[in-house]
Amino acid sequence: MPEPTAYEPEEADGLDATFRQNEAILRESGPAVPAGEAAAPSVPAQGSPWRPVHPGEVPPAPAYAPVPAYAPPRQDPAGPLPEEAGPSRPPAPEPGPPAASAPTPEPEAGPDLPALGDPWHGGPKPPLYRPVPQAAPAVPSAGIEGALVPDIVVDGAEHGALTVRAASVRGDSHRYQAEPRQDSVCVARIGSGESELLVLGVADGVGSAPLSHVGSQKACALAAGALDRVAGPLAAAVAESDLPGFTALARQATAEVATLLRHEAERYGRRPSEFATTLRLLVVPLDPEVRVRGLLTLGDGGTALLREGRWDTALGATEEGDGAVIDTRTPALPTTREPVATLISTRPGDVLVVCTDGLSTPLAGDQDTARFLARAWSPERVPGPADFLWQLQYRVKSYDDDRSAVVLWEGPAR
Repeated sequence: MPEPTAYEPEEADGLDATFRQNEAILRESGPAVPAGEAAAPSVPAQGSPWRPVHPGEVPPAPAYAPVPAYAPPRQDPAGPLPEEAGPSRPPAPEPGPPAASAPTPEPEAGPDLPALGDPWHGGPKPPLYRPVPQAAPAVPSAGIEGALVPDIVVDGAEHGALTVRAASVRGDSHRYQAEPRQDSVCVARIGSGESELLVLGVADGVGSAPLSHVGSQKACALAAGALDRVAGPLAAAVAESDLPGFTALARQATAEVATLLRHEAERYGRRPSEFATTLRLLVVPLDPEVRVRGLLTLGDGGTALLREGRWDTALGATEEGDGAVIDTRTPALPTTREPVATLISTRPGDVLVVCTDGLSTPLAGDQDTARFLARAWSPERVPGPADFLWQLQYRVKSYDDDRSAVVLWEGPAR
C-alpha cells in the first residue's frame, strides 16, 4: 500500500481565510501552543452551541473556558458525565469490614402440631402386626394390576344435606405377605336432573381367586355404568318404594356386570372364577324429599344403621351371612348374578354404613369396635376424610382382613 501524502490546498479561498481568522482569535484567548504540536480540538462547556465567525463579523467574547493544550478523554455515553457537567461529588468512601448482621430472632413457640398417631385398638394390647405397610406387592408375584393397587384409598364429598366418606385399607395379613388389597370402594354420581343418584358400594375379592383384586375393581366400575344406563326408572322405583321394580332393575344391572366380567376373563385368557368378588351397593336419590334408599347385595359383607347412638348391624342381612360369621363359600360374581334387593327408609341424623366383612365382622362381634365407631361417626361430628381413614383402621386382634366402608350421614333437608 503506498504511503499516505499530506493534503495541501492549492490556494487559500474565502472560507480558509475565515478559518484562519478564528484560529487567531482562539490563540489570543488561550495559552500558546508549543512549536511542533498541533492544537487539540476544543470541548465546549455546557451553554450555547459553538458557531464559526464569518468574514466582516465581530467575534463575540468567548463564553467558555480557555482551550487546554490537550484533549480530555472521551466520555462513554453510558458512563458518568464529565466533572464540568455538574457539581463535584465527594469521593467514595474506602470499603471497610462488613458490618455484623443482626441475630435472627427465634420464632415464637406455637401450639404443637396435631398428630393422630397409630390407630386405636381394642383389648389390653394391640395386634402383633405393625399398623403400617411393610412391603408393596411385587410385579413378578402380583402382576402389574396387583402391584399398582394402592395400599389405601380414601374419598368423600358433600351433596346438599348428605355427606359421604369412603375408604379401603389393605389388611394386616396382606401387608405382611406383600399381597395386593382385594377390596374396592365405589363412590359415583349417576343420572341427571330429578333422576340423579349416588351409588355407594364396596366389593370384596374372594381370597382364593388369584385375580380377585382385578375383579373387585372392575365390578365397581361396571356396576356404576350399568346402573347409570337405567338411572331414570331406578330413581323412580326408589322414590315410589317400588321393591319389585327396584329388584328387577338390580338384577338386570348385576347380570350385565357378570357378563362383562366373563368377557374380561376371556380377554385375560383366564377362568371367570379367578375374578370372583362380592358386591354391595347403596343407591341414594339426591332429591332431598326422598328418604328411601335402595340396597343390592351379592355375597358377604355388611350394612349397618347408626341411629340415636345404637347400631343395627343386621340391616340387609341375607341367608349367605349377616356379617358376624365368615362364609368361605359366599356367592360371588361372575358365577352368581342374582342379588338380594332391599329398600331402607331413613330419617335425619341416621348414619348408614356399607362395608366388607373386614369391618362388618368386628362391628357386629366386638363391643369395643362398636362403641368406638358409634362415637367417631355420630351425626354431631362428621369426620374429615383423613380422620375417617384413621378411625376406620381401629384395630382388633385376629381381625386382619382388608377393610372397606362407605358411610352416609343423613342431614336435614336444606
